[in-house]
Amino acid sequence: MILVLVEHDRGTPTESSFEAVAAGRRLAAELGVTLEAVLHGEEGRTAAHSLGASGVSRVHLVLDVRLAGYAPEAWAEGIVEASTAASVVIAAATDRGQELLAHAAARLDAPLAANCVAVEAGDPLSVVRQRWGGSLLEEATLSGPVKLLTVVPHVFTAEAVAAGSPAELVEVRPALTDEHFRARVTLREEPQVGQVLLTDARVVVGGGRGVGSAEGFAALEELAGLLGGAVGGSRVVTNLGWRSHADQIGQTGARIAPDLYIACGISGAIQHMVGCKAAKRILAINKDPAAPMVAHADYAVIGDLQEIVPALVAELRR
Repeated sequence: MILVLVEHDRGTPTESSFEAVAAGRRLAAELGVTLEAVLHGEEGRTAAHSLGASGVSRVHLVLDVRLAGYAPEAWAEGIVEASTAASVVIAAATDRGQELLAHAAARLDAPLAANCVAVEAGDPLSVVRQRWGGSLLEEATLSGPVKLLTVVPHVFTAEAVAAGSPAELVEVRPALTDEHFRARVTLREEPQVGQVLLTDARVVVGGGRGVGSAEGFAALEELAGLLGGAVGGSRVVTNLGWRSHADQIGQTGARIAPDLYIACGISGAIQHMVGCKAAKRILAINKDPAAPMVAHADYAVIGDLQEIVPALVAELRR
């Protein structure tokens, strides 16, 4: 079987998990095996009901009262328990997916390929994965009784199957000790009510060093508000303390896939491009016509963002 880790937010599967399921469904069809999923915690029971429509035949629900909060070693133990009959284990290449499969691979003494953008059935299993911040694509093979891989978000398209039926639910209760909970999440900060999340926004307005200061983001906030979007920033912006790390777009931040990304005063380093390369359209606003972001953009306005952004806001208001 192919086993897919499905992350969920209080019972609602994440979009990147549905994409991982789509990758698993295609691989399962090529190999002629079943597609199954693993979820954690009692709230995962709600998420399990929606997976049949994505082609999942069986859901392994890992249960323990202590699993309500994220604990990587304990959650990985649940994946190991659920993967006894799996030939391939797949997760989305999110922070959590990468961490859990790394733990599981160590426990299983199995090979792990991270950040895959293509997977081809066979023995050994062939993958193409991103290296060096997405600037290099590497062809690799995985062999062994069980192979683990993570797939880059926004590469595989999540789709419902034509004749999906409810997935069978199997409860998994691993023997967990206090040692499995040495590292765990103890506090969760909620976004403000009505706030559009970077990873969900259809329009993202990003700011870089060219914004000039934390106060300079007020104009970008206004522009994003008029477009129903969210505001993000480059790594230098978060390093300077102008924005929180939660707003960072890039290799070590959020990976976005909006319909439109407006990059204001961002040079376009490769680490930033990894985070925004899935955007359908990029509009760059920059003084430097030779900036890498301008070269990557679909549209560019060469000029001072301190003049251009207020003009955009005024026109939208008009």
